Formats: sequence, structure tokens, C-alpha cells
Amino acid sequence: MIILGIETSCDDTGVAILKIENWKLEILSNLVSSQIKIHKKYGGVFPTLAKREHKKNLPIVFKKALKESKIKENQIDLISITIGPGLEPCLWVGVNFAKNLAKKLDIPIVPVNHIEAHILVNFVSKNSKFQIPNSSIFPAVCLVVSGGHTQLILMEKIGKYQLIGETRDDAAGECLDKVARLLGLGYPGGPAIEKISKFQIPNSKLKVTLPRPMIKQKNYDFSFAGLKTAVLYDFLKRPEKVRKSKEYKILMAKEVQQAVIDVLISKTIKSAKEFGANLIILGGGVAANEELRKQIIENSKFQIPNSKILIPPKELCTDNGLMVAVTGYFRKETATKNFDKIVAEPNLKI
Repeated sequence: MIILGIETSCDDTGVAILKIENWKLEILSNLVSSQIKIHKKYGGVFPTLAKREHKKNLPIVFKKALKESKIKENQIDLISITIGPGLEPCLWVGVNFAKNLAKKLDIPIVPVNHIEAHILVNFVSKNSKFQIPNSSIFPAVCLVVSGGHTQLILMEKIGKYQLIGETRDDAAGECLDKVARLLGLGYPGGPAIEKISKFQIPNSKLKVTLPRPMIKQKNYDFSFAGLKTAVLYDFLKRPEKVRKSKEYKILMAKEVQQAVIDVLISKTIKSAKEFGANLIILGGGVAANEELRKQIIENSKFQIPNSKILIPPKELCTDNGLMVAVTGYFRKETATKNFDKIVAEPNLKI
């Protein structure tokens, strides 16, 4: 079976072609066309601009993927396409492209939930096989964290999920983007903050302390708008010379990154304990953060000794077509040729 995966939920145009035989998979192509340079000067993604770039880039990336895969389009058996959640104008570009191609080739489409795709990409192992856990390891707790989403999801099995916690305002990645913009670190904010936070400031007299929002509350929800505001208040009370200093930017980056990590890990491990989950799954762009990856492994081993952690390779944390293609395989029973029912759903829930 050859599956085409298409991802256009935000500002990355992702196309992947996946060949699957007897549970062994071969990634024939996995290409992403990024729009970071275009949106960088605005400090965020403009949906109409992103839509224009998707319309321009998607046919080009698709042709490159076919060439790299050394297949012809009529060899594709199944198309999987992200229908939501995401930016509606961007989603429609992918949906319409998938519909037109599926009609031309007379093949079915699997409509894919973007959040589920971030979870299921974890089941692609380094040796190009599906590393599907034994059913006894479920339930799992899934932390999906990105610029647009921060959610804790209880996974009873593939296809059966319960949302147990989510952000009440800003997502973690959105908070980092806004802090980075305030500090003049550039866009996207998460990687910029991670990069500068690696610098060391020995014997610094500056002290930066931020709250850990909702960390002690008896629920699994998040709130990062207050953290962003705390950064702003700290920033405004500092003399201009301090604000512009590299020392302050490094210390603030370290503290805001650690504040986000502390809350994410605390809520994730607490939920895993409550629901008896020995499997913790990460997904989303923020999951590429090295400190988050390292600390959640260390904390889970200490607090849940028999736990297993699944974290995608960094290149599969951000939006990509492979995660959509993989989800298409797992959800192939939902494939349809009733294309009129396939629509963009920007607020789609898992």
C-alpha cells in the first residue's frame, strides 16, 4: 500500500509518501516547505498569507515528493489529509488539493485529525517498522504541545481518546513566541528561547523569578497567558540598560522555558499516576525542546519507575506529512470516496 500524506494546517506545507507492506514501512519521501522566513517579520502567522503560500507550494512539493519516491501518482492507493484543527484558509488548500487528486485517481481519502497525527507518529520506529505497544501498556497519557495547542489526552487505544486537560488561554508555544518577541529574540520564539537559554551566566547579580501557573491546582488544565504577563511586568520594571542586556535576556529565557517545562511535566506525570498510565507520549513542535525531552524522561523514571516514554525525532515534532500518512494507515477504515463530506474543521476536537 502506498499512502500520500498532506499537511497544511498552519504554515508548513508537508507532503509524505509512505509504502507499507506486512507492517514494515518505507518512507519514500517526507518533504516540508516552511514559511518561517515569510512570517518572521510579522512575528506570527498570517492565515491569508499562509493560504497563498500553500496554494503556490503544495503542487511543487507534491511533484518533488513523487520524484524523490520514484513513483507515479497513479501508484498511490490512499490519500490522508489533515482536516483540522488549524487555520481554516490553510486547511482548505490541502483538502481541495486532496479531493481533486483523489477524484482524478479514483482513490479514497482518510480525513485526519492533526492532534491524533502528532500522537501516532510516535509509532514509527528508527528501524522503519511500526512500534505498536502491546495493548496491556494502555492507557497512555499524551502531551501534545505546540504554538497552537497544549493538551493532555488519555489514550485508551489507538482511535479512542479522552481530553483530560488543555490550555485555558495561550498555548505553551504561543507564550514562548510572545516572550521571544518582547525580548527581541526573533521568530519562532520557542527555538530562539531554547538557543539563548543554553548560555551560562556565572555569578550573575540579576535575579529573575517567574510563577508556575496552575501547577498546584487539582486539574490538568494549563494557563500560560499569566506567565507571559509576568514576563512583561518584570521587563517593564527593569532599567532600559538591563532590558537590552544579553545577561537579562539569557536569564529570562532560562526562567520562562523552565517555568513552562515545570508545569507541563508536573501535570503530565500527575495525570499518568491518577489514570494508571505507564506510557507517556509527547507530540507537537514544543516537544522538540531538548530540556523538555530530557527532563520528562528523568522525572518519569524517578516518579513512575516502570514507565515508557515515546517522543518523536525532532524533525517529526513539527508539522509534517509523514505523521498524516501514518495516521491514514491506522485509520484507513474511515477512508471514503464521499468527498463532499470531507471539509476543513478548524476547531476539530480529538
